[in-house]
Amino acid sequence: MNRFNYRLYLVIGREACRGKDLVSVATAAIRGGVDIVQIREKDLSDADFLQVAQSLSAALQEYKVPLIVNDRLAIARAIHADGIHVGNSDISPVAIKKIWPDIPLIGYSVESFSQLWSEQAEAADYLGISPVFRTPTKTDTVTEWGLEGISRIRAHSAQPLVAIGNMNRTNVQEVIRSGADCIAVVSAICGADDPFRAASEIREQIEKAL
Repeated sequence: MNRFNYRLYLVIGREACRGKDLVSVATAAIRGGVDIVQIREKDLSDADFLQVAQSLSAALQEYKVPLIVNDRLAIARAIHADGIHVGNSDISPVAIKKIWPDIPLIGYSVESFSQLWSEQAEAADYLGISPVFRTPTKTDTVTEWGLEGISRIRAHSAQPLVAIGNMNRTNVQEVIRSGADCIAVVSAICGADDPFRAASEIREQIEKAL
């Protein structure tokens, strides 16, 4: 049985929080319905990233919500994270499993249809469908999948699919109904004046679509 059974996935970083305290945003979002969190900090040094990740990990442990680290395997291992999420320019899922055989979760971003049959996708516990709709927070992607893309992937893959890319309360129902298992959100929660309410509204729409 696959270990990934989450519905609302928060991708958080300091820039996305627009000056708000990262831990406060994350915990408010969890109270609103987020059930898994990924920390993504592209520009921090390892030392600074580690400090931020440790603070977030401690807060999430109180809520028993898993923490996924984006890209940086050494930091994920140092804080005993619940997993890591990687893309095609990062360390591969196959390599991660060799270094960390009992890692709880590996996420892998799929940016082309052919990747579904790769050994990297097969080694992952869930696939990030990135992006569903283009977004300013993720500019280094190749494909904009759209709803038809999600449906096509769903028809060919039994793995859990996490949809990311301009996800908000107005479109998550149709994304879930197109085949996604989980919705990953950045700006619609991190940039919201009230992260708790934003998460609650998105979670409500997800539940309506199930």
